[in-house]
Amino acid sequence: MGIRKICIAIAITLLASINWESAAQTVRFEIVTNMGTMRGFLYDDTPGHRDAFVKLVKEKHFDGTLFYRVVKDFVIQGGSSDSRNARPGQHIGYGDEAVNIDSEFTPKCYHKYGALCAPRQPDKVNVFKTSDVSQFYIVRGRVYTDEFLTKYEQSINIPIRNALKKQYYTPYKAELEALKETDPKAYKARMREIRDQIEMEYRVSKYKKITDEQRADYTTIGGAPQLDNEYTVFGEITEGLDVLVKINNMKVDANSRPLKDVKMTVRIL
Repeated sequence: MGIRKICIAIAITLLASINWESAAQTVRFEIVTNMGTMRGFLYDDTPGHRDAFVKLVKEKHFDGTLFYRVVKDFVIQGGSSDSRNARPGQHIGYGDEAVNIDSEFTPKCYHKYGALCAPRQPDKVNVFKTSDVSQFYIVRGRVYTDEFLTKYEQSINIPIRNALKKQYYTPYKAELEALKETDPKAYKARMREIRDQIEMEYRVSKYKKITDEQRADYTTIGGAPQLDNEYTVFGEITEGLDVLVKINNMKVDANSRPLKDVKMTVRIL
């Protein structure tokens, strides 16, 4: 066999051995709990969250903390410093070791089943939606119909358009109707300006657009689309989803804390 053929054969072998999912993402992680182990990877599309999470893991920030909030068919949340050595029945909050960073919203990273996400303080005290990566939540969610997702989009988008129409068109409606009679050409030009203004404002508003990829996942594996563009998604679970389900099905108290503690240790692989 010639040298060229040998090089080609080696290249083919190397290509075949690559795990492309792993190659596409630089960091893999493992969450070991007394209910089982979950593994996944962090998104390179959210580098701020990726790097902050890795730093906290290496500092063993999450080790010994609990999954302290479980909402069935929605999420499991853990990692708060308040949860470490917490007494049975003790209410657990955000803790005193918050690490706040800027949000990183992108349509590529959304709240599908298994998504790893950063919680945050409510809008009234956090207008910029900064993330607190000192803890995290994982999405269980549920499966939605295509019809529901379309209606959900409309429930958000139609009021936005109506409000913009009320702002940019309604105050000038009588004037425009008169202009339509006296100068149709000027009327069309003015209406075009108004439509462009409404469209521009709409595009920079919080309008809802569920992409084809998102829609495919939300109608098959499920998720929590109502959280998109509200909380940053920075990774996903790829192994041990059954553990996620087991934790999500646990009995909880009035504060959504599991009656049986679920402790974790987090490692970078």
